[in-house]
Amino acid sequence: MLLLLLVLTLLLSACGTQTTTPTVESTATATSAPEPTATPPYPMAVLVIPADLPGSLSQLYQKTIYDLARESGLHFQVLNALTPAELDDNVKVVVALPPDPGFAQLAAAAPQTQFLAVNIPGITAGGNVSTIGGAGDSPDIPAFLAGYIAAMLANDYRTGMIGEKDSAGSDIATQAYANGRQFYCGLCNPVAPPWYEYPIVVDMPADAPEGEANAYADALKDRLVQVAYIYPSVQIPSQTNYMASLGMWMIGEEHPPEEARANWVATIQPDWIAAVQSAWSDILAGSGGKSYPSPLTLTDINPDLLSEGRQRLAQEMLDKLVSGRVGTGVQP
Repeated sequence: MLLLLLVLTLLLSACGTQTTTPTVESTATATSAPEPTATPPYPMAVLVIPADLPGSLSQLYQKTIYDLARESGLHFQVLNALTPAELDDNVKVVVALPPDPGFAQLAAAAPQTQFLAVNIPGITAGGNVSTIGGAGDSPDIPAFLAGYIAAMLANDYRTGMIGEKDSAGSDIATQAYANGRQFYCGLCNPVAPPWYEYPIVVDMPADAPEGEANAYADALKDRLVQVAYIYPSVQIPSQTNYMASLGMWMIGEEHPPEEARANWVATIQPDWIAAVQSAWSDILAGSGGKSYPSPLTLTDINPDLLSEGRQRLAQEMLDKLVSGRVGTGVQP
């Protein structure tokens, strides 16, 4: 009996016991999510080209600047116009072809940007502006070579030139053109009449209306000129097309219109692409403000008019002129 009472007492005591779970205070502190950071802007190289630039030439410039930009870690953009408001620290290099997009205003608005003017008249190197051609390039070597090629092609050496009226550069080119012709053929006397004194040169005002420009071409045709050199400042597409319709062959320093290509012998001009490539490292390093030379080259060659053998002779003469082994006979 006592044993039974003892067992009941122990059971009741066990039922009344309460257990507690200890609480642990957390010492961890809440952390906020990191603030998102802005993506840094991409450094840019911008090419400014006119909308009416011939397609093949436009593609060549775009590929050249694109390749240079990619190799330099820059992004690339092509524009037909550029304003100071579009320039910021992101734009590292601007390369522009004529006409002048407003270099004075652009360079002043973006001193952190390097500008390269390619064959744009009136632009002077300095500060953050560099130039290739366009400011006082010597006109004598292209004109001499044009006279040499014209004499090579023209029957009875009947050559001519359309120059710019009241232009010192055109006057130099006129004499150099005559000297190039003489270098090739000496006296160059025609075998048959009429006995005009060649080369026939007509000077046209730079601002001559298109409607009047054809009269200067007629003056050459009337004197039986077969091959004509056109001074670059007076090369007008409509006149060039008209000269082609008259059957004249032409040499110039600017690319011809498509309609005249069958009568276009060759273009003599600086190799702007090679010059841009040679100037690029300085431009990218920020050491601009320089004027860079550009080698002359023959482009737009018409093999139907200038055969492979004559091309070789023309190139050899160009190499001699550039190296100084042959002089043009005029002081540029």
